[in-house]
Amino acid sequence: MSRARRHLTRFPLLLAASACSVLFLGGCDHLHQDMATQPKYRPLSPSDFFRDGRSERPLLENTVARGSLANDEFVIPKDSNAFPLEVDQALLERGQERFTAFCTPCHGLQGDGNGMVALRGMKHPPSYHIDRLREAPNGYFYDVITNGFGQMYSYGVQIPPRDRWAIVAYVRALQLSRDAHVSELPAELREKLSQGDSAK
Repeated sequence: MSRARRHLTRFPLLLAASACSVLFLGGCDHLHQDMATQPKYRPLSPSDFFRDGRSERPLLENTVARGSLANDEFVIPKDSNAFPLEVDQALLERGQERFTAFCTPCHGLQGDGNGMVALRGMKHPPSYHIDRLREAPNGYFYDVITNGFGQMYSYGVQIPPRDRWAIVAYVRALQLSRDAHVSELPAELREKLSQGDSAK
């Protein structure tokens, strides 16, 4: 068989293969999904679908959004100075343990904002010993642990409510440790301090 005749017999096969590949490649366009151009609305983007021109819809009256219901006895208002647990040695020890596990990487062991994360280049959180945080109500600390604030993300999932209050109690103890007067200390601690002074 001559070379020209061989090419002529292969031509219909090549033509069919080319047609199939064109059809296949044309169909692939429908399978391609560009993640940057999804048919969705971003928060606060405009919309022609709703009369008010907004894509984000207001909450329905007399409803509570999922996850927004505060239905346990440990939740208090952010501006409240109440404390829903009895503060004792066991609670303070639990607070110290949880503070060490969750808070010291950024806030440091003394709560002065010099944790290892901050020392390695991240933004330093404020010291618990500044006046603004000394005067902040207990509910503020609980709310920040629960919902996060600034660069600090929420620990509402990782830390149960009782442990959040234990941390708040320990933070208050840290604050008192920097501002305690000798006259306010128990007698045995005052005696230890006086023995330390006399030994010098």
